[in-house]
Amino acid sequence: MLLLRRTAFTLAALLGILLLTVALYAGNILLGMHAHARYTGEVTGLALKAPVRIMRDARGVPHIVAAHQSDLFFAQGYVEGEDRRFQLDLIRRFVLGKLAAVLGPSLLPVDERSRAIPVAAIVARQWRALSPRERLLLQRFADGVNAATARTPLPVEFRLLMTAPPKWTPQDSLAVGMATVIELTDTWNDIAARAPHAPLSDPCYDAPVTAGLAGIADPHRCTAVALRKTLIAEFRDPKAALGSNEWAAGAAETRSGRALLENDPHLRLGIPGVWYLVDLRAPGFHAAGATLAGTPGVILGHNAAIAWGATNGTTAGLEVFDAPATLPPGHWVPERIRVRFGKSATVRYWRGAREFGVQMPAGNLILVRWPAYDRPASPLPAFDALDRAPSIAAALQALRKYPGPTQNFVLADTHGNAAYQLAGVIPADPLWGRRFHSGAALEKHYGLVPFAMLPHVAPSRTAVLWTANNKMYAPGYPLRLSAQFAPPYRAYRIATLLRARLRAGKKFSIAYFARMEMDVYSPAELAFARIAAHHAWRRNVGAEARLLAALRSWNGEVAPDSRGATAAVTLRRALVQLTGQPFMTEAMSERLGATPELGNALHLAARERGKLVPWSVAGAVTVRHPLAALGARFLDGSRFAGDGDGFVIHVQRQGFSQSFRAIWEPGDWNRGGITIPQGESGEPGSPWYTDESGAWVAGKLLPMPWSRAAVRAATRFTLTLAP
Repeated sequence: MLLLRRTAFTLAALLGILLLTVALYAGNILLGMHAHARYTGEVTGLALKAPVRIMRDARGVPHIVAAHQSDLFFAQGYVEGEDRRFQLDLIRRFVLGKLAAVLGPSLLPVDERSRAIPVAAIVARQWRALSPRERLLLQRFADGVNAATARTPLPVEFRLLMTAPPKWTPQDSLAVGMATVIELTDTWNDIAARAPHAPLSDPCYDAPVTAGLAGIADPHRCTAVALRKTLIAEFRDPKAALGSNEWAAGAAETRSGRALLENDPHLRLGIPGVWYLVDLRAPGFHAAGATLAGTPGVILGHNAAIAWGATNGTTAGLEVFDAPATLPPGHWVPERIRVRFGKSATVRYWRGAREFGVQMPAGNLILVRWPAYDRPASPLPAFDALDRAPSIAAALQALRKYPGPTQNFVLADTHGNAAYQLAGVIPADPLWGRRFHSGAALEKHYGLVPFAMLPHVAPSRTAVLWTANNKMYAPGYPLRLSAQFAPPYRAYRIATLLRARLRAGKKFSIAYFARMEMDVYSPAELAFARIAAHHAWRRNVGAEARLLAALRSWNGEVAPDSRGATAAVTLRRALVQLTGQPFMTEAMSERLGATPELGNALHLAARERGKLVPWSVAGAVTVRHPLAALGARFLDGSRFAGDGDGFVIHVQRQGFSQSFRAIWEPGDWNRGGITIPQGESGEPGSPWYTDESGAWVAGKLLPMPWSRAAVRAATRFTLTLAP
């Protein structure tokens, strides 16, 4: 009996301890959900030469004023460490292949794939190549991140995972910068999956910026057969349509008499967002706009003299070889991957002087030659030079040294000029990433495409410019540059809207550019829907009839209230699902009155979509938190109604969208502005977690105060950092 009582007491005690532990854990999480950075008062004891003021406006954007540039970048690191600490750590772990160390065995395959790219070695060589000033900039940023970590409540994500972030190092900023480099580079997986005769572009909708508005293609001049062929080739591509938009006009074409520049990069849609907005001011330095979280300075935005935007160039970025029987000089490197709640894994990777090895799913080894590996250089110095550039000429000099994946840079200055320049590293490989080389070709070295040969448009007050990841050069350009540019449909729509404005005798304004950013008209998808409806069954009933009726009545807008948009997108996705599968025979399709491709796609689309709901429902997206996959859905952001897709200017789909929308008017920097999908802070307890979502959905451009007077008027909170 005594034993039973003791056992019952022990069980009760254990249960009490368990309940207490659960209560403490839940209380810790609840505390984390309400915690946020400090926005007012003074923080002392910091490694600063002089006090620094951090003035936050109504949406939490920090306007940082320092007496010394080294203090300025310390303060930038401090605010990013306050607002985005978990995001910084997560990106660092993803790029370096260290997610399983905190998230467990399910992330081991992700780490193994990440470590196939030797980021740590690349970053170490980037660091050694930097100037003393650039190293100091990174060190001061890292000091600021660590100072904030030591003085700010632990973010809720770390509390959930029962872990804490390691210290931030200067090299970590170089590593997180590699995340975007990797995302924007045409990889070996892209090359392996590429169709042998993938189209370079769709000539029916070509809109190369170097040809000007007069060089836009006219799809009505394409034959019905050519139009159908090119549209099906583009829409069958299983690789999702990625990209960005930008356009600009010189002062001669604007209502204000000043140049205008628009930029909306398309990246991952999540919470917190990819970009962190900031305004940085110190003697000899003043720049504002967006930076990639974890990176010092401003990546896209403006200084006192120029504004700049960018879209991915979608050019070839690396050369891939089937491994020869005898590997070139190199060695196998073991990488130990730590796994939380599991056994550590050791994976071997081949590393050579000029190439690194990757094991493909089929088991074969390939060798990758990538300029970022064999001649590593950080893009940071180029963007630092852009932040300081006093003119477009100086900016173009900075872009000569930009070593990253190619970007279409559009620039505008306070003299009313606008210019375009493709910049970045392109191997002059005659295959242009269309397929793998044989191992015997390893001995050939083609060098890089010279900067002077890259497409460009000279600065001009009459320039009208645009890019959207499309083929940017006109007929007659001597190089191919890419295996396959992004479909030209967004670029075509942008260019036709710009041309229509001028043909109507009107000039450009911020308001017109802002309306363009929200445009959801899809001329190519409309043409595809009409072709599909024309080549449909002669007899159709039920779901097939409803699908065809919706296609025939659709006006081409991928708008929230449209059922035709749902039908068109469903049909396009069905075409992708059929990629690689046999189509119906020509004889069968002839009896049905359909082409083989469209006949199968229409059948599949009708079968999968019995009820055509409005696009607001069918295309709705939720802004996910990275831990949502682990069940932490309470950290998710807003839910956006379906509005646009991947082929219209207003890009939005699950997990991917316009990542900011910005319009700048050089010479009157307080006009225009920049908006992000959610909010500045990554802390759920902050008032700035999702506060911009309403403005985002409405297409409202939020101001980015620039002058001292405008910043003072906009300031709602002031925090002083002091020695």
